[in-house]
Amino acid sequence: MSETTPVRVPRHRGIYLLPNLFTTGAMFAGFYAIVVSISGHFTDAAIAVFVAALLDGIDGRVARLTHTQSEFGVQYDSLSDLVSFGLAPSLVMYNWSLSGLKEFGPLPAKIGWAAAFIYAVCAALRLARFNTQVGVADKRYFQGLPSPAAAAVCMSFVWSMDSWGFSGAELDVVMPFMAVIVGLLMVSRFRYYSFKSLPMADKVPFLWILVAVLILVPLFVDPPRVLLVVFSLYLLSGPIVTLWGLATHRKRPRRGAV
Repeated sequence: MSETTPVRVPRHRGIYLLPNLFTTGAMFAGFYAIVVSISGHFTDAAIAVFVAALLDGIDGRVARLTHTQSEFGVQYDSLSDLVSFGLAPSLVMYNWSLSGLKEFGPLPAKIGWAAAFIYAVCAALRLARFNTQVGVADKRYFQGLPSPAAAAVCMSFVWSMDSWGFSGAELDVVMPFMAVIVGLLMVSRFRYYSFKSLPMADKVPFLWILVAVLILVPLFVDPPRVLLVVFSLYLLSGPIVTLWGLATHRKRPRRGAV
């Protein structure tokens, strides 16, 4: 009698739940930001978007560490990003400031919601383009401002102004420009450093520890203003790096030129 082939027990797929829980947490934080902004708690809404960004940065790393990457996780993460960094910031900005434009008449009111929609649709286009370029894009750079960084710029501005005592109604003329400009930067061709090439597990120079301390201490002292400065500098870095690269490339002599 021949031996029967042992039945291979399928690997338990429950571990895939772990990274998706972080993704779900990020989506919940974005949803929470929308809800509390409707109630007028704009600082809480801005903080919730930053919590979503933190969880969004963790889920991918957890998936790689536990070897639980999947196509489902990639698509689910993209949908979560659309909620947390597309819809949530646009609606927070609208509830905080852009909705106040209706006080000036029907046309300004339409400009307010149109600016919020432009930001949201640019975030969706940015995520769709990123998903189609995953296998071919240079991993050292992002093409266009990443949606979490775009949300961080807008939410740190709302957080800073709200903590300073400025109401959204006082800045309702500024916010349409901010929403549209940040939105267009997401779908631009400017190159933004991705920080994916930085060593995370290897040994790093002692100077890096000092730099980290110099960033973390001010962050704990005054989070909204430090975050606004840091992410505003990152926003500006894309156009500066791209234009600088184009300028230096033009100055290089062509091969074979006399």
